[in-house]
Amino acid sequence: MNPLQPIVSLQSVRRSYSLGDVVVEALRGLTLDIAAGEYIAIMGPSGCGKSTLLNLLGCLDRPTSGRYLLGGTDISSLDDDSLSEIRGRRLGFIFQSYNLIQQLNVLENIEVPLFYQGRSDKEAREIAIGLAKRVGLEKRMDHKPFELSGGQQQRVAIARALASDPLVLLADEATGNLDSGSGREILGLFDELNAAGKTLIMVTHDSSVGERSHRIVRLRDGQLESDNRR
Repeated sequence: MNPLQPIVSLQSVRRSYSLGDVVVEALRGLTLDIAAGEYIAIMGPSGCGKSTLLNLLGCLDRPTSGRYLLGGTDISSLDDDSLSEIRGRRLGFIFQSYNLIQQLNVLENIEVPLFYQGRSDKEAREIAIGLAKRVGLEKRMDHKPFELSGGQQQRVAIARALASDPLVLLADEATGNLDSGSGREILGLFDELNAAGKTLIMVTHDSSVGERSHRIVRLRDGQLESDNRR
């Protein structure tokens, strides 16, 4: 990949949905470039297109028209198997509801994406231990999600998202279920990850969360309303 090339490039992206006889334009010709190492917050009122944009960025959906390039690869016309491969190897997801497997302990949850990549048990365990330590869970490795606080569960989710060393981390209201103290801890961890070079894109409705980022992109009615670097 050319180091001067944006790691994410949306070019005149539209996404429309048909609801009976009505066509809903969720995104209307959105153009946006994100460089490697940026920390960006996507904000805007309900219905502005944030979730649609996140689904596109996460290769969970395709544009109706326009192009989406991730790491120089044109995602727009890939088949389902190729999109799944991209999701597993180039993207890390952090959700509001953690999405952990309740029957598995901390290390086992972190290992899940590694097994899909064909890593050996030994290699997956070594990576998981390193990531658990990185997010401050070295004393909770054998605990299951129900034995952890919300903040600790989100740390597991972050470690799992990092397991495949993704190009981009995508966070969807990642502090939405946390108390203020735990939320600050997770945002502090995001700061550390970005300082270490990770590209981080988060969707949030909380202005105090958005202000932690270095760039705030605001959407309105499926279009770019503002794009401010801090």
